[in-house]
Amino acid sequence: MHCLIQLFVEFEGCSMRNVKGHLVPDMANPLKGEVIRLYKTLLYLGREYPQGSAYFRDRLKSAFMKNKDVTDPEKVKKLVARGEFVIKELEALYFLRKYRAMKQRYYEPEK
Repeated sequence: MHCLIQLFVEFEGCSMRNVKGHLVPDMANPLKGEVIRLYKTLLYLGREYPQGSAYFRDRLKSAFMKNKDVTDPEKVKKLVARGEFVIKELEALYFLRKYRAMKQRYYEPEK
């Protein structure tokens, strides 16, 4: 049975953990939860994206992977704020699309 053993070790003020024999930094950053929540929310909203969920998922993953090495808390907060803006824009896009579909179904076209 193969499982990941996580041993927390204090190393120069940042915690590290042992994963498969390699020491990797522990993501004990309080912003980690926000970033994960943002990713999950965007992934959920991407299911209805006009160009397809696969397209959206690939773009989302590449955007997050591009910024995976950012450790400065202020910069992470700015990126999270930008992600929140994208969420609002997607919600507006979906609302407008649904509004137009409803209007087209139930109202006569304007002349």
